[in-house]
Amino acid sequence: MKKKFLLLAILFITAIVLTSVSCRKSPDAVETVPPEAASSDEALFKLGETYIKKDTEKGILYLRQVIDSFPKSFYAQRAKLLIADAYFKKGDEANLILAAAEYREFISLYPTSPSVPYCQYQIAMTFYKKVLKPGRDQTKTMQALQEFKKVGLSYPNSEYAKKAEEEIKDCEQRLAEHEFIIGQFYYKTKAFKAAVSRLQEILTRYPEYKKMDAVYFYLGDIYFKAKRYDESFPYLTKLITDYPRSKFVKDAQKRLKLLEERNKTKK
Repeated sequence: MKKKFLLLAILFITAIVLTSVSCRKSPDAVETVPPEAASSDEALFKLGETYIKKDTEKGILYLRQVIDSFPKSFYAQRAKLLIADAYFKKGDEANLILAAAEYREFISLYPTSPSVPYCQYQIAMTFYKKVLKPGRDQTKTMQALQEFKKVGLSYPNSEYAKKAEEEIKDCEQRLAEHEFIIGQFYYKTKAFKAAVSRLQEILTRYPEYKKMDAVYFYLGDIYFKAKRYDESFPYLTKLITDYPRSKFVKDAQKRLKLLEERNKTKK
């Protein structure tokens, strides 16, 4: 009797398990695209467009199917852009790299598209989003600057050329500040030769730098301390003339007064 009851119990539990398994989807099951969507580039694109907002990976799969199945379609271009933008919006380094690759591929595949200037601008932005503070490595800033300049050079009449101009200014200020921080450190530690190299770099490459008054003063003071007075004079004079309200003006005036007295003594 006990054996019969145990057998019935085992059969009952087995039936429940089998029923449960048959009702569940396999974890490896892939949701198939509806036939009506698979045969239409527009329908497939709209499916990807809908999914990409709530399930990015699934949306990208549908959009890639548009590109693979209808490569010459208008929707293939839109799908490519949506994929690139989806990676860009994620914002982490790995996805920004993927975004840049997608934007570059778009430019290569559709060079006459009106979206090309946008893609070039976005490539620059993938680097710009990764720039570090001026005191740290500026490799990403340099890369962003180069890519932003391409927007203006290749697509000067586009709206993105104007947007790129603002980012170019910011990148140049960051790079100039990086040079200034190092140059100022060398100046304060009396490593004057190294300081001059950094400060001259700012004068040559970043003439719009916001702290140019400090650059002129440090250069003038370095040459003054080295008793190279003829080289000191132009920088100190430039500082006083162009930046009369600078905090360095008083010190510059003191040095110029000493130079004037020295010249009188020589006569």
